[in-house]
Amino acid sequence: MPVPPTDMLRRARRHGTGFVSALGLELAHTERMLADDAARDWDNMRASMRTLALTVLVSALMGAAAWAFLTALGIATSARERHLWLFALLPVVSVATAWIYRNHGLRAARGNNLVIDSSVTGTPIHARMAVLTFFCSIATHLAGGSAGREGTAVQIGGTIASNVAGIFRLGGRDRQDLMLAGISAAFGGVFGTPLAGAFFGMEMCTIGKLNYSAGLYCLVGSFTGDAVARLCGVHHSVNVISSVPTMEPATLAIVVVSSIVFGLVARLFSLAIRAVRKFYAARFTSYLAAALAGSLVLLATYAVFGLYRYGGLSEWLVGAGFSGRTGPLDALAKLVMTALTLGAGFQGGEVTPLFGIGASLGGWVGQISDIEPSFMAALGMIGVFGAALNVPITTVMLAVDLFGGQAANWFVIVAFISYLVAGHRGVYPAQRIVTPKRRSLAADEGETVEAVIAGERASVTESEGERA
Repeated sequence: MPVPPTDMLRRARRHGTGFVSALGLELAHTERMLADDAARDWDNMRASMRTLALTVLVSALMGAAAWAFLTALGIATSARERHLWLFALLPVVSVATAWIYRNHGLRAARGNNLVIDSSVTGTPIHARMAVLTFFCSIATHLAGGSAGREGTAVQIGGTIASNVAGIFRLGGRDRQDLMLAGISAAFGGVFGTPLAGAFFGMEMCTIGKLNYSAGLYCLVGSFTGDAVARLCGVHHSVNVISSVPTMEPATLAIVVVSSIVFGLVARLFSLAIRAVRKFYAARFTSYLAAALAGSLVLLATYAVFGLYRYGGLSEWLVGAGFSGRTGPLDALAKLVMTALTLGAGFQGGEVTPLFGIGASLGGWVGQISDIEPSFMAALGMIGVFGAALNVPITTVMLAVDLFGGQAANWFVIVAFISYLVAGHRGVYPAQRIVTPKRRSLAADEGETVEAVIAGERASVTESEGERA
């Protein structure tokens, strides 16, 4: 064991060793320490630069993939809006998707939850996941399934990152950083929100924790993915808050109550999707029969209630909410149709439907409360989104990306209240609970959202059995 420099000097003085000799020993010791630190820093810098270079590669590929996906999605949406008979393809798409994923999807049916598991545990993702989710999501939108685009993008970004990590033999933290950067590139590229995308990669896998060590890679990934997508020709719609109210008690009270409602709606959204899945799984032993039944129920709901406008992305809902032309039934209709779509096994994401649900609900609240509808629509849009995905910091950054910082204080209030109200629920069951949202939920620490839900369900079943 090396002798500390101060001990060297003491011993030198005690034994009569010259001060110059002692000083030389201390200088030699310091030189060795500096050399060791320099070697360690060089190794770390080399590893970081390699990961950073691969982040740029993954993000550029994801930006191009985002352009291809959004272009194909636009073509499919335009075709469906011109030809309503395409809704009749829902049973075909549903059964085909179920068969493909069951027989050729490997673990791809887990969707974004597989990406989360891969980021946390290092499990590789087969390249076919990106191909399957791309084409099956486009088919879902062509036939009128009510779904989003974020799920597909994140799966493509995660697949690209996982395979690049495999090719260059990355492991441990380097692989995790690259995976999170791929997630960030996907979100930033598809939504044109690079700040939100950067934090989404750091926040998506865990509840109550930001992965700061991946911050640089997520930031580079999101901005690169967005830049490449825009260079390829991607354009994003813009919604503007007409006016921001001052922080007065009455307005604050309305916003707080609305935030609670947004959190409850987010919780209802994830509950509805799980309930539909559970319903079909419990009643059909054949997965193809379940897929067919789910698609027929979805098609019948469209036809009987004339809800064709709520198919696909339904981006008109956001614009209508901002202009104050929505009612509570708009949000309910979109929630129901999305639950019936994703619960039946169709491919697609949740974020765009959440935007529509939140904006239409917020716009209606603005109308009845005499607060600027565009302001409340913006709050509803981010509040329902953040609560359903359990990403409060991403939510604030998303609002800044979309609407600027003028209402930043309101964004923070809505993001955190809705996040807390939603509890340990969400659209990503694989999320790990690192810091529980409330002290009353401390027992959930270290669990996944899926395990918490399963545990509560088992407790309810046991209680019912005891009462019987």
